[in-house]
Amino acid sequence: MTAWTFTGVVLDGASDADDHLVIGEGTSEPLPGRFALSGLVDAHSHPSVREDHTLGDRAEAEARLREYAALGVTVVRDLGGNRAVTLDLGRTPADGIPLVVAAGRFLSSPGRYFPGMYTPTPAEELLAAIEAEIAAGATWVKIIGDFPAWGPDGPVRGTAAWTYDEETLRRAVEAAHAAGARVAVHSNLDAAGLIAMGVDSVEHGTGLERDDTAALGARRGAWTPTLSAVTSGLASDDPGRRKRSMELSERMADLLAPALAGGVRVLAGTDVEGTIATEIDLLVRHGLTVEQALDAAGPAARDFLGVHPEGDLVTYDADPRQDPSVLAHPAAVVVRGVRVR
Repeated sequence: MTAWTFTGVVLDGASDADDHLVIGEGTSEPLPGRFALSGLVDAHSHPSVREDHTLGDRAEAEARLREYAALGVTVVRDLGGNRAVTLDLGRTPADGIPLVVAAGRFLSSPGRYFPGMYTPTPAEELLAAIEAEIAAGATWVKIIGDFPAWGPDGPVRGTAAWTYDEETLRRAVEAAHAAGARVAVHSNLDAAGLIAMGVDSVEHGTGLERDDTAALGARRGAWTPTLSAVTSGLASDDPGRRKRSMELSERMADLLAPALAGGVRVLAGTDVEGTIATEIDLLVRHGLTVEQALDAAGPAARDFLGVHPEGDLVTYDADPRQDPSVLAHPAAVVVRGVRVR
């Protein structure tokens, strides 16, 4: 057994004075680095989703989670994937991988999501599907709130619409809450109705308006903007896609800081693009301070998710508050007492 020790500044602590931490019991071994965080949180993740939009197995998901861990992520909220894998990982986490807060499978109506990633759920079956996910251990429910129609070549541009009628969605949110779970909704259209229904977190949220974030903030709801995914088109060879991504980027930059100031729990989440270090950097580029962005991937996220695992620590040679790029290069990572880097 090894007791990992760290002497330096813990950035999510009360001050900039040096702390001395001991993680575990046994032979003492110091961790490198002078600055530390109590683990990073990826609040919108899909470790069981492959790049070709199909679902992977447990070995693939664990390998992805170990990649996350090596970069300092110690908690992930999985918002859809191979339910047999993610729910089991949530119940019985393997040593050295992030703690998984799992939602189970994606829930959307027929023809309104990536075919290889979900089992279509008609409106009349949605409540039963939600009950099944929660009974299997899901603490979150992931509903695709809106999506384009799926054609022979993929999503059909200009056909995005709510995947279920308003009454079905309202009953779904009520059923999940009654069963003790919370609801995350994929939303890129008008989110006012979803927020009024009481959804707990808005994912992506490219259609949000100032009034929407005010309503969400009034009840301390969360927004995970997934900027790595939303702005991915900025590097596209397609001028039209670049233009749309730039417009979305500007929209997010206008909304994020006021939303946070208004009580919204802004969370860092990568979706299937980039890394948590990239997402934190993008939050800063879109209006948050470095401290706010670190909070969105740290204490604020853990508090919102209600998870505070012991034995997590990520150390750095330099202060990420001064240079956020150091987040991509941790000096050491300990996940629930197991050093993984």
